[in-house]
Amino acid sequence: MIHELLLALSGYPGTIFTWNKRTGLQVSQDLPFLHPSETSVLNRLCKLGSDYMRFTEFIEQHTGHVHPQEHHTNQPNQTGLHGIYLRAFCTGLDSMLQPYRQALLDLEQEFLGDPHLTISHVNYKLDQFQLLFPSVMVVVETIKSQKIHGCQILETVYKHSCGGLPPVRMALEKILAVCHGVMYKQLAAWMLHGLLLDQSEEFFVKQGPSAGGAAANQEEEEEDLGLGGLSGKQLRELQDLRLIEEENMLAPSLQQFSLRTEMLPSYIPIRVAEKILFVGESVQMFENHNHSPSRAGSILKHQEDLFAAELHRLKQQPLFSLVDFENMIDRIRSTVAEHLWTLMVEESDLLEQLKIIKDFYLLGRGELYQVFIDLAQQMLKTPPTAVTEHDVNVAFQQAAHKVLLDDDNLLPLLHLTVDYQGKDSKDASGPRDGATPPQDTSPREVPPTGWAALGLTYKVQWPLHILFTPAVLEKYNVVFRYLLSVRRVQSQLQHCWALQMQRKHLKSSQTDAVKWRLRNHMAFLIDNLQYYLQVDVLESQFSQLLQQINSTRDFESIRLAHDHFLSNLLAQSFILLKPV
Repeated sequence: MIHELLLALSGYPGTIFTWNKRTGLQVSQDLPFLHPSETSVLNRLCKLGSDYMRFTEFIEQHTGHVHPQEHHTNQPNQTGLHGIYLRAFCTGLDSMLQPYRQALLDLEQEFLGDPHLTISHVNYKLDQFQLLFPSVMVVVETIKSQKIHGCQILETVYKHSCGGLPPVRMALEKILAVCHGVMYKQLAAWMLHGLLLDQSEEFFVKQGPSAGGAAANQEEEEEDLGLGGLSGKQLRELQDLRLIEEENMLAPSLQQFSLRTEMLPSYIPIRVAEKILFVGESVQMFENHNHSPSRAGSILKHQEDLFAAELHRLKQQPLFSLVDFENMIDRIRSTVAEHLWTLMVEESDLLEQLKIIKDFYLLGRGELYQVFIDLAQQMLKTPPTAVTEHDVNVAFQQAAHKVLLDDDNLLPLLHLTVDYQGKDSKDASGPRDGATPPQDTSPREVPPTGWAALGLTYKVQWPLHILFTPAVLEKYNVVFRYLLSVRRVQSQLQHCWALQMQRKHLKSSQTDAVKWRLRNHMAFLIDNLQYYLQVDVLESQFSQLLQQINSTRDFESIRLAHDHFLSNLLAQSFILLKPV
């Protein structure tokens, strides 16, 4: 019977020890020679056998054969659990069962040597597993019942390993270490080579914009932010930094990646995940767009092998240490950020590009726009038509020649756009309902004048497109339209003053004085507003931006400084304040 017992504990039940799917292993009831106390001891041992059989069944089910990938896509409900993290978990689970199998072998040796040993001896030898198996069973059942997937398995195992029972903790930590092996491999592929190896969507980085935007939008549809009648939705439209794919501005395959936060284990903070995302995206951009590798070199400064070795060392550690992990991520991130800084500031001359943006989007070349306003005044007074855009660009080129701005490299990159109804109607019905156009014109109705539909595009050179994304340029366009309208009003008022001066020697009536006073008040307001915008807002913010760029060697802080600069422009120039 002892041999029957050992076989049953190894997962092979027979006639004495019977297997029932619901109750598990049990001693047969109709054995006359068994005392009730012996039955209870045997049943206690049978619980171990039941757990062992359920573990092995789980392992075979999920590692016995690889599901073909297309099988998932066709019938996702049938396959249930799958993925590489699950297979790693099963591998860890299998190694945890090894000491138990060894104990059964040792017991068999002992019984062959001494036939007089009792069942109590078996009970005593296997007692260490009585605590361990039920606790691990809870983890397996949780994974099965909640269909836990991908990196969430790390979270589940980690939570259960934070207990006070040493054998359980150590066993689960070993399983966790095996599962972390998969994560380190995905990290190495993503951070060192820009490859997202994730067929079953298990990693916490994914391709495409972050989800949750749509759901959140409905809830806060009209929350009022107290910014002078500005709702949260409108503020997001103005401050939204999402990518709008536009063929002419972007190198064709700048794909967007984002975090899949529900997959992120709780012991890895969001800040670390964001660094991982940034590094991977930068490396990816480089792999895709490295036109002249000799000039730019490797973004990781050829330290890939070094970093890969570091990741491998972390993978070998029995316990996951967040401090070591974050230090390692920080080292890779700072290497990438510094390389991007060098590329942007020194090789692509970021400061020169910012100056161009300031000259054209922020009306730094005032004399150019003064001439342009005079030339385009007539053609943009009326609602725009199909030819308006061409005419406006011709006027812009003429204005540039008049003020002696003959930069052959620069002018072809700038192009004025006019959104008239015919051009935009395809957009109106298109998929981009999330990004509503600027408030002053909706594509369904013809803009009242050409001025309202005017925009400026600028072809950004690689690799500056990661800083000046289409969404960022759209924000610049909002400021551009606003500054241009202030400039036009100022110009009209000056023109009005000239007319009044021509007529001042004629006999004036009472009403003329009222008109003069009105014009004077208007001019006072506009001149001061213009001065405030150009000196207090643009110049001061721009000099702060340049100062921050020069004081750091980190691309991320440049991006942050630039975002601050843009947000401050929008806020301080009253664009966000509807009543103003």
